[in-house]
Amino acid sequence: MTKLWKFFQYGYLIVAIICLIEGIVRFNSEREKAYLLLGFSIFITLVFFFKRHFRKKVEKRNKQQK
Repeated sequence: MTKLWKFFQYGYLIVAIICLIEGIVRFNSEREKAYLLLGFSIFITLVFFFKRHFRKKVEKRNKQQK
């Protein structure tokens, strides 16, 4: 199950990169959507780091209990 969560964790980065690229491409034509996409990519990146930190914390706690 842990390997599955590690796989999904990197899915956040893929979505963030896609939103970042779309935001850059749309910046000249649709500024409002571009800002939304850029903000969303920043938010998703922060979620990635939070989830990674939390997962490592849980894994460390589980290793200490064994």
